Amino acid sequence: MRYRTWNLDIDRFLLPLVPSPPWHLLPYPVAHFLGHRKTTPRETGNLMPIFWAFVGILCSLLVIEAVTIRVPLFEARAVPMIVGSFGAAAVLEFYAIESPLAQPRNAIVGQAIATVAGVAVAKLFQLSSRFDDLRWVGGALACASATALMGLTKTVHPPAGATALLAVVDNNLVAVGWLLVPVMLLGCALMLAIALLVNNLERRFPMYWWTPLDLPHKDPAFVSDAKGEAPKPQHQQRWRLRRRAGDDEEAGVVDEEKTVVGGSSSQQTGESDGDGDGATAPKQGQRTVAHGRHAQAQVVIRRGQVIVPEHLILTQDEVQLLESMSHRIS
Repeated sequence: MRYRTWNLDIDRFLLPLVPSPPWHLLPYPVAHFLGHRKTTPRETGNLMPIFWAFVGILCSLLVIEAVTIRVPLFEARAVPMIVGSFGAAAVLEFYAIESPLAQPRNAIVGQAIATVAGVAVAKLFQLSSRFDDLRWVGGALACASATALMGLTKTVHPPAGATALLAVVDNNLVAVGWLLVPVMLLGCALMLAIALLVNNLERRFPMYWWTPLDLPHKDPAFVSDAKGEAPKPQHQQRWRLRRRAGDDEEAGVVDEEKTVVGGSSSQQTGESDGDGDGATAPKQGQRTVAHGRHAQAQVVIRRGQVIVPEHLILTQDEVQLLESMSHRIS
């Protein structure tokens, strides 16, 4: 069946609009508590994560409850002290912190989408005089709709499914109505702020802010030739890597081309590094990971240069590791 192969990747449209993390603009202590690391964190046992999860969950839920009951608007509308789905969210954000489901994109956008879906379904069913009799159908529809929307937007966050369900079946939340949206966003923001503080004391959080994939289109020194990449600004130039036929046969590389985004004028014009093989050497600070077409899928690491199959997508940590290995080759 053809429908089994249908695929909609929203990141194909969103990633060209997402800027690369501005780590180079931030002091390292600030970037540290936003999840950036210069080196890969060391492995830990299970007791330390359990301890910090206990501290983080306790503090985050206390703060959310304390703030919610002190907001005059929330108090006037009899907003509950806390929405039950925050309990499940806390487990993800303080214990399963490496899970994609716990990252900020999922935790915040997923909750927002689910809240809107839940309140919308509740309002729709309230148009009927038999709302109380049909509420059980509305709750199921709200959760299912929220899950579908989160799946399409790559923001799946399991606790958000509970939020959508509660928005229809919980009398207190039904009475809150659209005010539930800012209530949830405030709680998500408070929990994320505490997670950034607690989880970065001895661990790392988040693993990424929007996507685990590298964002080469925003990096002025990224090297790539992957198909389907984001369009490049006009000022970004291209040059072809030329190598001896013997090198191509040895490496198993055929019809290889790489694109250097940005760089100095010498890089853009393809000057040789003087080693006699006609190849252009990466300059200082130049990112050296390229995507090439290979006779066989393989990763080629040379001095100052890494070539990977064009279908292989690397995370930022993997790119840094490969670059480090290439620079260590003498």
